[in-house]
Amino acid sequence: MQIAVAATPAVALPTLDWLLTSQHRLNHLITRPDRPAGRGKELRSSRVSQWGSAHSVPILKPAKIEMVADSLAEVDLLLTIGFGIILPESILSIPTHGAINLHFSLLPAWRGAAPVQRAIEHGDSEGGVSVFALDEGMDTGPIYIARRTQYSPSKSAGEILSELSILGALAVRDAIDLIASGAIPTPQPKTGASIARKISKIDARIDWSQPATHVARGIRAFTPEPGAWSIWRGNSIQFSKARFTEDAWALAPGEIALRAGRAIIGCGSGTSIEILEVTPAGKKKMDVRNWANGARIGMGERFV
Repeated sequence: MQIAVAATPAVALPTLDWLLTSQHRLNHLITRPDRPAGRGKELRSSRVSQWGSAHSVPILKPAKIEMVADSLAEVDLLLTIGFGIILPESILSIPTHGAINLHFSLLPAWRGAAPVQRAIEHGDSEGGVSVFALDEGMDTGPIYIARRTQYSPSKSAGEILSELSILGALAVRDAIDLIASGAIPTPQPKTGASIARKISKIDARIDWSQPATHVARGIRAFTPEPGAWSIWRGNSIQFSKARFTEDAWALAPGEIALRAGRAIIGCGSGTSIEILEVTPAGKKKMDVRNWANGARIGMGERFV
């Protein structure tokens, strides 16, 4: 098949690597235009664009999605992965076999922009990937194939997404084989749907009045982006690693104490977590012991 891929994030790379070595032809890539990033606000291309340049694959960066219509007339299938735009029917109907999407949940659970993050935040222990035929809804099309996996209770959203991206490449391979054989996708179940809203900066602020299990899930869910955070001495601080502790420390929500070389923070309902890694404002990520040594934490100090 002649295949075009519309994608932006790094989770698409394992699938692109597979396509490049498969019997199919990766005709071209469609990705977002370069955007200003960093303190210098220099234009930065997406990870998919960088991959395409490194592998000499033609790249389109349309200001409007309708601008890719002519390029799709020469392909058999359009594959989208984290593209971030709901494509209109006028685009979906152009390729011979339409368009499919690799989504990082077991649909209809967690339709939307942040399926893995919301699943972790919710406390799900299981997830997976789905490859489905795109329609004009938000992740509502019929499913060609789904692959299930267990979520590690210690891994962040970034780590789990990395694992799912590899599983996703295998699912895309199998889905394309099904399409080539003339298989008909299965409509999604009418029950069990949930929405994975895009993560905002406010969503990622830690509410220390919540139980420690909830706080720990939030830190995992929002790492690496946008980063779970709180306020410390008037400045923001991010938390990228923490673990639940069953020890009773009698700390108020947000209160931090150093005990036997460990940094413990009080949470709601008399619970607590141990923090392991932080990023203070304007500094690099560091082990919590190095941060604590420099911070000289006083008795009763707390995150808010």
